[in-house]
Amino acid sequence: MAYLLALDQGTSSSRSIVFRDGAVVATAQQEFTQIFPQPGWVEHDPDELWRSQLATAREVLAKAGLRAGDIAALGITNQRETTVVWERATGRPIFNAIVWQDRRTEALCERLRADGLADAIRAKTGLVLDPYFSATKLKWILDNVDGARERAARGELAFGTVDSWLAWNLTGGRVHVTDVSNAARTMLWNIHERCWDAELLAWLDIPADLLPEVHPSSHLFGMTDAEWLGGEVCIGGIAGDQQAALFGQACFQPGMAKNTYGTGCFMLLNTGSECATSNNGLISTAACEAQGRHQYALEGSVFIGGAVVQWLRDGLKAIKSASEIEALAASVPDAGGVVFVPSFTGLGAPYWVPSAKGAMFGLSRGTTVAHIARAALESIAFQSAALLQAMQRDAAAPITELRVDGGACANSLLLQFQADLLGIPVVRPVVTETTALGAASLAGLAAGVYQGTADLAQQWRVDRVFEPATGRDEAQRRVQGWEQAVSQLRSGCAESAFAL
Repeated sequence: MAYLLALDQGTSSSRSIVFRDGAVVATAQQEFTQIFPQPGWVEHDPDELWRSQLATAREVLAKAGLRAGDIAALGITNQRETTVVWERATGRPIFNAIVWQDRRTEALCERLRADGLADAIRAKTGLVLDPYFSATKLKWILDNVDGARERAARGELAFGTVDSWLAWNLTGGRVHVTDVSNAARTMLWNIHERCWDAELLAWLDIPADLLPEVHPSSHLFGMTDAEWLGGEVCIGGIAGDQQAALFGQACFQPGMAKNTYGTGCFMLLNTGSECATSNNGLISTAACEAQGRHQYALEGSVFIGGAVVQWLRDGLKAIKSASEIEALAASVPDAGGVVFVPSFTGLGAPYWVPSAKGAMFGLSRGTTVAHIARAALESIAFQSAALLQAMQRDAAAPITELRVDGGACANSLLLQFQADLLGIPVVRPVVTETTALGAASLAGLAAGVYQGTADLAQQWRVDRVFEPATGRDEAQRRVQGWEQAVSQLRSGCAESAFAL
């Protein structure tokens, strides 16, 4: 009956959750500041990430009535690709964290493409050459922060994704680590040879001494300093949030897929020990590694998923809280012909159009805020449908169901529309905090709480299955309307659109 602690450091908030036997015991959450220095730039304060994560860890232990000694192990899961560089001697960041959504390095990516490196980078990393990933963000910091490149050459600086930053702070700077799932998102890790790639480092002029040590996702990484939680706790799991969610959804076998509806939407398909290559705009990535099993996944990433609801709340002021969106959208029978493409930070998979801007199509005098809200919700499902269709074309076997999680999966209107578009069941589990559950499960395996993934699969429970209720012809008509809107946006022929 051991307790496990998950530290879930996301894009808009830090959360901590205590689990026992796969069930949530207590949770704590704290939002933090989003920094937008100029259009297309997104940053976080690394110290605020650390402080907010620590505060929620302390709060959740108090809520659960537990002490550090009651926790068998903790797992860390994190927003991926977000890039932090700090001083080894002091632990002070030299610049804000550059967030995965940030597009400032598009010009650099274009130069790398012009140099003919895109195919070689993809062959080594499984990734599309895009500002999304960490490598060009790290290069930008080295090139633009005074003295950074010289200090890096002298070994004075450390780079990490957010998991590395948290592990460094939790252990008082004794541990500079990451796991394979996060390393695979940097565009510096060779997913076939399973190492930091010397050629990639040379092409981007990045010193190897900056990089963390890479371990399996389930691993005894080190002990936290007693001062943080009132006693030492073993760090037994680290995984990027989407791979952690795949693990938490018990998608342990090839052909199993999940979609996380968070700030963005992230769909992963387990491809087992085979690192499959996509011919349809997806990326190949390392899945969580536990108990000596090397696994891979195909992934599609939607940059703006649940964030479109935040825009309705904070930008358009159409709702006062995110929870109002379902009732507002349900107040009309459909979107009234409105199609909303919320590409505020470019279009991700399977389109990959970094310069795309958000747009609405089909507006009329009869369009209301409710229609826009409905179109916004539908945009989340349309983008996810495009990902699954790409996966279906890449997959050797048909995908028979989609397991879903994340904050927006509480919205039953969204999930029913998703099932209608896909034509396969959409399955919502009892525990939808699967990102945190995956991190806790990895830690539990390392600490001996679980003997294997069979134990974890038995814990996974279904809350509701959304069966398709729309004919395939009607679903296809709707998908075609979405694809036409994307095509207009990509071609720049959006005369009927209101550009956002």
